[in-house]
Amino acid sequence: MTNYHFIGIKGSGMSALAQVLHDMNMNVQGSDVEKQFFTQRPLEQKGIALYPFERNNIQADQQIVVSAAYGDDHEEVQRANELGLDVKKYPTFLGEFIQRFTSIAVTGSHGKTSTTGLLAHVLGSAFPTSYLIGDGTGKGEEDSKYFAFEACEYRRHFLNYKPDYCIMTNIDFDHPDYFKDVKDVFSAFQDMAMQVKKAIVACGDDEHLQGIHANVPVVYYGFNQDNDFQARNVQTTSEGTKFDVYVRNSLYGTFTIPGYGNHNVLNALAVIALCHYENVSADVVEKHLKTFKGVKRRFSEKVVGDQILIDDYAHHPTEISATIEASKQKYPAKSVVAIFQPHTFTRTKTFLHEFAEALSKADFVYLCDIFGSAREQAGTLTINDLIDLVPDAKLITEDSIDVLTDHQNSVLLFMGAGDIQKFQKAYEDKLM
Repeated sequence: MTNYHFIGIKGSGMSALAQVLHDMNMNVQGSDVEKQFFTQRPLEQKGIALYPFERNNIQADQQIVVSAAYGDDHEEVQRANELGLDVKKYPTFLGEFIQRFTSIAVTGSHGKTSTTGLLAHVLGSAFPTSYLIGDGTGKGEEDSKYFAFEACEYRRHFLNYKPDYCIMTNIDFDHPDYFKDVKDVFSAFQDMAMQVKKAIVACGDDEHLQGIHANVPVVYYGFNQDNDFQARNVQTTSEGTKFDVYVRNSLYGTFTIPGYGNHNVLNALAVIALCHYENVSADVVEKHLKTFKGVKRRFSEKVVGDQILIDDYAHHPTEISATIEASKQKYPAKSVVAIFQPHTFTRTKTFLHEFAEALSKADFVYLCDIFGSAREQAGTLTINDLIDLVPDAKLITEDSIDVLTDHQNSVLLFMGAGDIQKFQKAYEDKLM
């Protein structure tokens, strides 16, 4: 049996992959910094051994998987190379691993985590399915027919993968510390498209994805009439969102999802189209779309008195707009209060006016200080540059968090990709 050691095991993709291999009865252990991350809890629950970084963690009988965040100068990588071990970066290892299955990559600037989770839930109800989701969730089944996984475009990591299918949710300018502009992002997706082996399922409402060329069929989904899979008659109900699906203008079925907002309808359409391509019956899809409970840090709700506290990973203007829209659809009688922590100075500076426009859709706005990145310097930008652009926005800290008690009968949206959760925890502690 192969013994795997993961260097940087607490990363979301690394944690999920470790869980997959463990579930497939491999021996798995890993190392990382000693700081607590939410991704380590499922590892601990499965009994996967976690160690602080230390060169003596590396033994002669191990296969090494290393996070893309670490280079050859890392002490454990150095030790592995000294011992002549098989050392593979996470994207390289995953690219080889998926070839064992009918693989489905889910990529896009926004929505890939939620869509991967939904796909794994629905497809897994029909066939043995292993999956790897970007929220740190992974599941492996030894007899899997399918492997659904999130494929990240950052630094073109997804070009390590040659999947059977690829779902492309959208193309938008993000990661300005790496991509130059949206044309640069498109070129990465175009390169990815040429590596897909069976078919691409793409959002036809996205103007950039309409320009994708591939050597395989491209099936389009969306709200527009010229899509192969089209959502019509969308209705908001107490159970979620109900809509009809037409396949090339013929009624295919009526579906209900627990989520709200057009972005959730589009995610569901992508899954419906992929399942249709793989001959999963509409009845099975319809049944299991209803029971999807969501993924971590994507509109995760908690009721506290007459307030709804929502934890969400939204860190781009497009995602903030979608999250506010979903909140207003689900809770039309409540005020929406945005508590947002910008993630990285580069992104904040690049999208400063877009952030202001998106946040202005909330009824009240509070802004936390910018969560920086180890790769960048703060420069001259401060949170006040964003506060000045959002009418009536206020700075909020953990010490001043109790101001949120003023917003009774409200939805409190804690949004960000940094450590925004500590602000929600601070608020919950104040209420106790």
